Amino acid sequence: MELFWILLFSSVYPPAWGQGVYAPANAQIVHSGEACNVKDDNISERIYTIKEGDTLVLQCIVKGHPRPQVRWTKTAGSASDKFQETSLFNETLRIEYIQRFQGGRYYCKADNGVGVAAIKSIRVDVQYLDKPVLTVHQTISDVRGSYYQEKTVFLRCTVNSNPPARFIWKRGSMLIEQSKDNGVDIYEPLYTQGETKVLKLKNLRPKDFADYTCQVSVRNVCNIEDKSVTFRLTNATSPPMIRLSVNDTVVVDPGQDVPLNCEVTAGFPLPTVVWSRYPRSLPLSAQVRGPMLILRAVTPADAGFYNCTAVNNVGNPARKNVNLVVRTMSNLTFQITPDSNKDSETIQMGRDLKLSCHVDATPQDKVNYTWYKNGAPVFNSDSLILLRSDPDMAPGTSSLEIVDMKFRDLATYSCVANFPGSRGLELRVDVNISQNSVSPPMLSVPPGGQVVSVREGGNVELVCLVVDGKPRPPILWSRAEKDLLMPSGRTMMETPDGRLRLKNVSRDMMGAYRCQTAPYNGLNIKRREAQVQLNVQYPPILDPVFQDARSRNYQMVILRCTITRSNPPRLTDIRWFRNGDLIRMPMPDLKETPELKFKLEPTNNGSYECRVSNTAGTSTCTFNVSAQPYNAEFYFDTPNPVRILKGNNYSFNLQWTQKDPEATDRIIGYWVNVRKNKQNVLSKQIDLKGKEPEKGVLISNTISDLKIPLAYEVRLAPITTYSTGDYISRIIQYSEPYTYPRPSDHVCGFEDDRICGFSQDRSDIFDWTRQNHLTQNPKRSANTGPETDRSGTKEGFYMYIEASRPRVQGDKARLLSPLFNVTSVRGPKGSGRVPYCVSFYYHMKGKHIGTLNVLLRVRSIASVDSVVWMKSGHQGPDWRKAFFDISPSGPFQIVFEGIRGPSFEGDIAIDDVSITLGKCKQQNTVASAVLIGGSHSLPLASWLTFGLSCVLSLLYR
Repeated sequence: MELFWILLFSSVYPPAWGQGVYAPANAQIVHSGEACNVKDDNISERIYTIKEGDTLVLQCIVKGHPRPQVRWTKTAGSASDKFQETSLFNETLRIEYIQRFQGGRYYCKADNGVGVAAIKSIRVDVQYLDKPVLTVHQTISDVRGSYYQEKTVFLRCTVNSNPPARFIWKRGSMLIEQSKDNGVDIYEPLYTQGETKVLKLKNLRPKDFADYTCQVSVRNVCNIEDKSVTFRLTNATSPPMIRLSVNDTVVVDPGQDVPLNCEVTAGFPLPTVVWSRYPRSLPLSAQVRGPMLILRAVTPADAGFYNCTAVNNVGNPARKNVNLVVRTMSNLTFQITPDSNKDSETIQMGRDLKLSCHVDATPQDKVNYTWYKNGAPVFNSDSLILLRSDPDMAPGTSSLEIVDMKFRDLATYSCVANFPGSRGLELRVDVNISQNSVSPPMLSVPPGGQVVSVREGGNVELVCLVVDGKPRPPILWSRAEKDLLMPSGRTMMETPDGRLRLKNVSRDMMGAYRCQTAPYNGLNIKRREAQVQLNVQYPPILDPVFQDARSRNYQMVILRCTITRSNPPRLTDIRWFRNGDLIRMPMPDLKETPELKFKLEPTNNGSYECRVSNTAGTSTCTFNVSAQPYNAEFYFDTPNPVRILKGNNYSFNLQWTQKDPEATDRIIGYWVNVRKNKQNVLSKQIDLKGKEPEKGVLISNTISDLKIPLAYEVRLAPITTYSTGDYISRIIQYSEPYTYPRPSDHVCGFEDDRICGFSQDRSDIFDWTRQNHLTQNPKRSANTGPETDRSGTKEGFYMYIEASRPRVQGDKARLLSPLFNVTSVRGPKGSGRVPYCVSFYYHMKGKHIGTLNVLLRVRSIASVDSVVWMKSGHQGPDWRKAFFDISPSGPFQIVFEGIRGPSFEGDIAIDDVSITLGKCKQQNTVASAVLIGGSHSLPLASWLTFGLSCVLSLLYR
């Protein structure tokens, strides 16, 4: 009864002040998608079973104040797995066409900053059944003979499924049973991928040459139908064999067409040929014509391993691989190495000299190098030694060694790289060797270029030049710190002219850069190095960037803007602005933290900015300074906020708390706007009458004259003497208010048009109908439905579902009882739940009767339905009584769900419903069996008279 008085006073004396406080988040996961089954395990986890391809919908229903934020995450299936990086911030998680890999444990985390966050989980089990694969095998020792005649054969059936599948083997249309056929064995092999069953045919008999069917089933779980595969076994059955038209490795030039033919040489049934490529897919230009694969105008990107697989489900698949190599050649470089034994860096007569040539090519080992001296081919001699693959150089490098150099060796040497038999792929480099054409390089950074400054976001050029040396090598750039990468993401970058150009420079690119001569395209000697320092300038970094500063009027306010970093560190200017206008004040000390002090008044509320500058730019601290009150905080966990009024109206008990009420001027009231379709239907001011809000204490106000069952948007804003706060909004919806079970002598016979507070479910297909004998349609369906109510009187009413058109099979109608509040009643000693007795009469007459379900709907954080009673099919012409006990864990409703059967003779009716405190009393035999009403029933008084006369006759016998 306490709840009744709270609601009464809150409507008579608005606003009322309650004892609600800030509360940590609480959460519960409910489902509203296409679940096959949802059940609890023995711990705390719920298991949600769903069919692959259906839609998964999970809702995280939360309680707590302030309203918690919800985050969904998923693990791969183990509680110890880390949360995935991706997450969804929403109360509803929806996955369309769910796939098997999306099964696992889903976590809902609700947090409102009060106490510990609430985390709930549910395991999603995705059910599926793939089409089975049937393969035929024979033991290796039997291969030498005729393949499948008078030998042992194994038919292997494999399938992927969840839950595990059940296997059925058939020969033709006859079921194969191992116990009835000595010529077969059926077993499950070890170490197989997926689920597998083997049918072993021992020493083939003539009748064993037949059609074999492997049928798999998951026992119609989630309405997944059985699947099967059939194979015809004959004495000609044989595994596939193939032959390729090319060698294992094919080397071609770019632009060529490459035909690959995979010829089937054996196999019955006729094998199917499939071409694939590893590790990538087939090129878009590839053409597959049966066993032929044609690659048009190949490019280096088309290179790789191509696989031809022939399958007929007999034995193992036949496979052949082709390695396609597309010739490429690029980046031909040279090196001049003076006599390394003499530690020389110049060309000197009488000493050795090595010329090296390297090209990046595919295939690298097929490159042919040819050396020329002044245009004439070079051959091995005492003074000129050719090394096709120089062991002292990188693999694939050719060298020409000049021994004991003479004046005759001063010449122009050429290195030509090509592929034998290739057309068009050839690169050439010329090297002039003379006393004046080769000299060591000198590296220099231009004056003023050792330190380069640039503003963040700009472009910059780092310069490191070769000022002397022939030939001049390229310059390699890298970061001086080994662990840092270049802006391109690589460890090193090559520049032909020594100029490193950087765009859109950021502060993380600041630091030392090393430049050095490359060991190629020049002298192969000790590298010359230099460094350039990049200095990235950026405006001051300030804290806070934005701050909402609230205060009471006529109090001192201090705004402080802290400088955390700055490059250059020296500041050039500090200025304060209010609403964009400069605040005239003495120039602040540039070495001190900027600070502004003033007394807040109604005239100087607004946006304050502190602009701090250096030579790189200006940054801003922004303060929203106001005596405006903070937002109110709606309370969403009000118990039973709805109260039914006259005229199909209802009232709503709106509750909220005030955030930091003492931070600003005293709050004297609130504005409340109620809107429907963005149009105001109510606007009023709530006067607090001198009582100030307290932090964490609920404020209540009753909004009346709302129309059942409409929903409304409510907007709320606090009011002070000088200002009004920002509006917050929420949606309020009509829901059935709590009530309490009536005394045990109260039975609802639906005699009043308010039907005892029962209501139609607005989410079903159609409604229950209130009717008595006098209001029956004379053209109604015969042979179904009751003639009168349970008492047998023509005036008595009952509720029923009409199965005639436009109803179709499976249509549902739900009738909801009032919402019963059980929180104020305690259960028996030792029990935390209170038992209730549900009793009613039902009438199910007709050859097309569907199903009558009674569901218990318990409301805690969310509503959860469970079937507590069910009856299907024709139950005879009379009213029958049903009664059962329930022990709900919280406020509950009883739901009568009528499901239409296959045709129109399927009316279902209920009457005389009672929900009483305590367990159902033991019903006597007569009460349980007497089914009053129907076409041949007697009135209740007649039955009672008959029973009394029987008792009296026994007493006076």
